[in-house]
Amino acid sequence: MSTKRIRLWDLPTRVFHWLLALAIVAAVVCGQLGGGLIVWHGRIGLFILGLIVFRLVWGVLGSTYARFAHFFPTPGRLLGYLRGERHEPGHNPLGALSVFALLGVVGFQAVSGLFANDDIAFVGPLFDLIDKKLSNQLTGFHHLAADFLYVFVGLHVAAIAFYAFVKKDNMVWPMFTGWKAVSQGEDARGGGWLALIVALLVAAAAVYGASGAWISKPPPPAAVETPSW
Repeated sequence: MSTKRIRLWDLPTRVFHWLLALAIVAAVVCGQLGGGLIVWHGRIGLFILGLIVFRLVWGVLGSTYARFAHFFPTPGRLLGYLRGERHEPGHNPLGALSVFALLGVVGFQAVSGLFANDDIAFVGPLFDLIDKKLSNQLTGFHHLAADFLYVFVGLHVAAIAFYAFVKKDNMVWPMFTGWKAVSQGEDARGGGWLALIVALLVAAAAVYGASGAWISKPPPPAAVETPSW
């Protein structure tokens, strides 16, 4: 079967993918080690939130194969894929399920962490917007969802290995180069500079809002002068 080389993944999608992978690893390490690194765990969480928001916008405004509409796993697409029918380049329907599951779990982790606390020294940037009881509940969900994240990441890596060694379909290299040899399909289109700027601005606004920098802080208590006697 003849193949041709097409531009599959645009640069913003590739940069997002690898930054998210590195950020998740860094967040897990900082969270497990704790101590002073818990502050960096929170900062990385804000960065991850920005990445997720960027990908959501890019999933609408990005290039062909990055758009959610192109690979959303509808029942028809899933059944067709399971029957062995050909699919267009990009995420197959099962891979799309993995993508949306990962985005959902990672997004939940980032959002719940904004309100979490460790009962010692760390509170999320939006902790003051809710009561302590709800914060404790979200903290519990935050820890619980981490287990789901490990499972989804493991399944994601296992699927990539399966396609590489069994189906002889290298899915990693195109995420570095952007190019892939396919039997059918055309170069990705769209996702220009204007779309990129919009996605970056929306992500930056989301990070600012999540950082709590806009929340007015109460003034520090006035110093009490102690009597000289």
